[in-house]
Amino acid sequence: MSKELLPSEQKMDAALVDNCADWARRLTQTEARGPGDLENAWHRLEARYGVPWRVFWCLRYRRPKAVTAAIYARLLAAYEQECERQTRKLRNELEITKRKVGANHAAVRAAAALAGEEDNDKA
Repeated sequence: MSKELLPSEQKMDAALVDNCADWARRLTQTEARGPGDLENAWHRLEARYGVPWRVFWCLRYRRPKAVTAAIYARLLAAYEQECERQTRKLRNELEITKRKVGANHAAVRAAAALAGEEDNDKA
């Protein structure tokens, strides 16, 4: 008979912390303007999404053993909002590029596929 290294509840907590750390890392990457801007990026994310900047710090440098449901929900909502914002930006850039190079350009078709837009005007 073997012992489990981690009880299932601790495994679940670790998975939730890993999810939060991944979301925080991705949010930080999209917000940071360059080297040395991490803390400023975290403050901007706090102002935009309501996630305390210390949460970003902890998830990067000293991961907690568990996260509260409130922090998990806020980070998830922030990540989803950021994904939607990035998709809107992609669609806007796609429209600009379509006007400049035409809808049949390879880059436009690739970006449209990435944005999930159907190409209804194929001949």
